[in-house]
Amino acid sequence: MTKSLFLPTSTTRLLTIVGIKKRRSPAAGKRTLLFRGITFLFLWLAHSTDVSAQVKALYFGELIDGLGKKITNAVVIINADRIVGVGKEKELIIPANAEIIDLKAYTAIPGLIDAHTHMTYYWDKNRPGDPWTQGRTVQPAVKVFLAQENAKKSLETGVTTVRDLGAGDNMSFAMRELIDRGAMKGPRMFVAGQGLSIGRTKGVVDVQQFAEKQLALGADWIKMFGSTGSAKDVTGFQTYSYEEMKAAAEVAHKAGKRLAVHSYGPDGAKAAVKAGANTIEHATDVDDSTFIEMARRGIIYVPTVDHNRYYAAHREEYGYDSTAVFGLNLFVKRNFESLKKAVKANVKIAMGSDAVFTGFGENTRELEWFVKAGMTPEQALQTATTTGAQMLGKEKELGAIAPGYYADIVAVKGNPLKDINVVIQQVKWVMKGGKVEIDKTTALKK
Repeated sequence: MTKSLFLPTSTTRLLTIVGIKKRRSPAAGKRTLLFRGITFLFLWLAHSTDVSAQVKALYFGELIDGLGKKITNAVVIINADRIVGVGKEKELIIPANAEIIDLKAYTAIPGLIDAHTHMTYYWDKNRPGDPWTQGRTVQPAVKVFLAQENAKKSLETGVTTVRDLGAGDNMSFAMRELIDRGAMKGPRMFVAGQGLSIGRTKGVVDVQQFAEKQLALGADWIKMFGSTGSAKDVTGFQTYSYEEMKAAAEVAHKAGKRLAVHSYGPDGAKAAVKAGANTIEHATDVDDSTFIEMARRGIIYVPTVDHNRYYAAHREEYGYDSTAVFGLNLFVKRNFESLKKAVKANVKIAMGSDAVFTGFGENTRELEWFVKAGMTPEQALQTATTTGAQMLGKEKELGAIAPGYYADIVAVKGNPLKDINVVIQQVKWVMKGGKVEIDKTTALKK
């Protein structure tokens, strides 16, 4: 196997090939850009083996890089699973042996991040039982295998990364590994394993031990059910004390991990913020002081408004009666009111679908709620890109189309900065880690 042979002959060309253009700036700034460009290219060359098999040049009509820049007639150069160059077509040197993919009819956006999923929740419509009942009777290995459908449907929405917040029997660990090995097609997964719930753990010591067990199994996050509320149950009574939440946060943070707290109501959310949680999931009726504190601390809100809209819309699948549907719709309204308050308070918000069962394929519908709550389409897109990456601690690798980032790129038809429905309904092509996963285009390749 041979190394790359297309080394530029000048500093300007060297910087150009990795997407960094030489500018007139103070000497220190020039040295910094030069150092970064040379370092990145040398690292690229050191890890490159067969360039002809790994280098791709993607052409787009428009490109939204996720970092505030929009490029017309854009080219993205990829080596293996990373982006090495981004710029206008006439500004980049295209390697002679690169695979060319013509997507000029489309707009490029970064691969999307779904901040709240349950990937192993799969329902077979052709077998007896509603989703919840059937889920209790299927063997874990069977669930993981069948969950490939959930993973593929997520990719089809442009979601290339998910945070999975709850699965028993080590299923999410297994699914994450299968995807990482390439044995299963799906988004890269950051997983919490099994969540802490009051039925399993009670008291500071129990909480610490359970959290430590999940971390020992390989959890990327700790998930804690800080209130009641799930499925048709839309109550939000606080279940864990501040001290118990603080214990979970300390265990997670000591290990370099993070804590997500589920709270349907305001009390659990308030305690979780004080205790040091990194994200708050679902919370409704949140008071102003809690949102102010979340904004101050950089705690991310994952409202999942669309999740209960989904349950109401799929009432027949779940066997929910009119009383349950009324409660779900009422919760959606309360959830949406809290979202609007959070937007006004400048709280960081991440897109999370809370997808379960037949909810996969609807992962990005939450974005529409964000625009209705007062965000611009660009701000809504950021919740599923840059904010999602910050949430995961991967802001230098995910959520943007830029040199050094994973080659997670989505092609959509239309302008998502004017209409967020372009992201929700017009995903045509998806690349994850340099590999084309979904192609619904007539893209020309050579």
